[in-house]
Amino acid sequence: MSDIACCGLDCGTCPAHRAWQEDDDELRKSTAAEWSRLYQAEISPEQINCQGCRVGQEPMFGHCQVCAVRACVMDKGWENCAPCPDYPCKDLSFIQKFSAQAKQALDQLRPGDVS
Repeated sequence: MSDIACCGLDCGTCPAHRAWQEDDDELRKSTAAEWSRLYQAEISPEQINCQGCRVGQEPMFGHCQVCAVRACVMDKGWENCAPCPDYPCKDLSFIQKFSAQAKQALDQLRPGDVS
């Protein structure tokens, strides 16, 4: 399985994914503090665990469990948004606004005949 999430984010660079893989409590603490400040939300170190949104089981970071992009991709049976004829939809465009890397990853995965 690729480390590319449904939306194109690179799970391999995600602190929640890395903290889970490496069982790194210091990374969990620092990420919880950073994300709490950045997103103006209460995020605890215990929430900083994720094995990837496409795995479909715990642990999965809280937002990933309710992500509309993830739900759409899973419903369609795809690995990510790249093959979608509606690419990029409103939900995906919101994510891509904050992550040029996610857009670039999906753009590279898009089949040549999809418009």
